Amino acid sequence: MMISTKNTPIFPGTFDPVTRGHCDIIARGAHLFGGLTVAVLTNAAKQPCFPLKERMAMLQEALEEAGLAQTVTVAAYDGLLAEFAHQHRAPCLLRGLRTTQDYSYEAALAQAHHQLSGTAQLETVFLNANPALAAVSSSMVRHAAVAGYASQFNDQVLDAWVTPAVKLRLRQKFMEG
Repeated sequence: MMISTKNTPIFPGTFDPVTRGHCDIIARGAHLFGGLTVAVLTNAAKQPCFPLKERMAMLQEALEEAGLAQTVTVAAYDGLLAEFAHQHRAPCLLRGLRTTQDYSYEAALAQAHHQLSGTAQLETVFLNANPALAAVSSSMVRHAAVAGYASQFNDQVLDAWVTPAVKLRLRQKFMEG
């Protein structure tokens, strides 16, 4: 049985692609809150490596692999996150922090979301990244995949950073595509 996207915290991002770091925050957030909505950003100003439908499919595959498909919902959003959160009656946003630079950036966003939510006063909950995954980012994964596959990249590194399904899509995009 799928959970309702109403009244569950929202974990927003572009997830281009989803990493094991994202999956860790999703799993921990779902455990803490009993459910989670992962909101995938569509933004005409950004040109993601993977189209929205493929990013959502990778997330769904990662959730199924982790046994989280029953407690975590994936949804697309465009526009103001505070408005999306209001529409879904989200009690809060969930964000992962890898570094102090992440905190500076995320704290400013949290204040903006709080103000933009008006009387709802949307809060943001921060979870520190798992130290083993703190260095991993989607942009690093893309960079390593492009550079690595061109030079027979060591698969063990990508295995540590992404799920097998994401690794396959990276391989298809950068080796075969």
